[in-house]
Amino acid sequence: MALPPDSHVHSEWSWDAPLGSMERTCARAVEIGLPAIAFTEHVDHTAWPAPVDGPYANERITAHADAAGLFTPPAFDAAGYLAAVERCRDRFPGLHILTGLEMGEPHRHTAELAAILATGRFDRVLGSLHCLADGDHYAEPWGIFPHRDPTEVVRTYLAEVIRLVETADNFAVLAHIDYPVRFWPTPPFAPAAFEDEFRAALRATARSGRALEINTRLPLHETLLGWWRDEGGLAVTFGSDAHLPGAVGHGFREAAAMADAYGFRPGATPYDFWRRSA
Repeated sequence: MALPPDSHVHSEWSWDAPLGSMERTCARAVEIGLPAIAFTEHVDHTAWPAPVDGPYANERITAHADAAGLFTPPAFDAAGYLAAVERCRDRFPGLHILTGLEMGEPHRHTAELAAILATGRFDRVLGSLHCLADGDHYAEPWGIFPHRDPTEVVRTYLAEVIRLVETADNFAVLAHIDYPVRFWPTPPFAPAAFEDEFRAALRATARSGRALEINTRLPLHETLLGWWRDEGGLAVTFGSDAHLPGAVGHGFREAAAMADAYGFRPGATPYDFWRRSA
């Protein structure tokens, strides 16, 4: 089976990918036979507490925190990014290279994101939920799990996904619906314990007409793909969420086989969504 396009990739133009490289990622995509790639760089505006110790401590982030210890992601250089994409298109003419964005919490930052979207053409726009309200600020799941019930955190996250897809209209693909699972404190994670919540979020996403991303950074549990189909989901994309060139296309053969088993088939072009055949 041919590899699907990688529709969720980061390069040096994402604030959290200092070791990324657009050119080396393209070279790797050609090497492994990807038909297309979308550089969906981070566009984030939510401030959150910079971790100062523990497994998620990051001195680079801490150094840019304000006096209250909150980190605000730096502004996205849209012009520089778009110029870099054009250079890569010239250098790798056999690879379909799409522009894109991964917009964090798009339902909370409508005006800021509209201004960025107006700067140029972005072919693949993802909507992501990374941060949840946590007291008087926002935090990522890894920063919330230690002091809140993990079950409650996941349920809160999925309820916020519903708000995101029902109130934001500026993206086409919901990224990593299972994002909190990456940090689940007591593995293994059992989706069945959250069936009602996942189904509600998937149903809302399907009703919005969006595609669901099969993110392979932490392989999407096939149960969730089955629920997506059951709840009316018509299309999927594939995303490695790579922040390093060597991670592009990671796990795509297995993900493509899973999607095929659930009735999703490639589109007419190498960069199309995979759509449900029946």
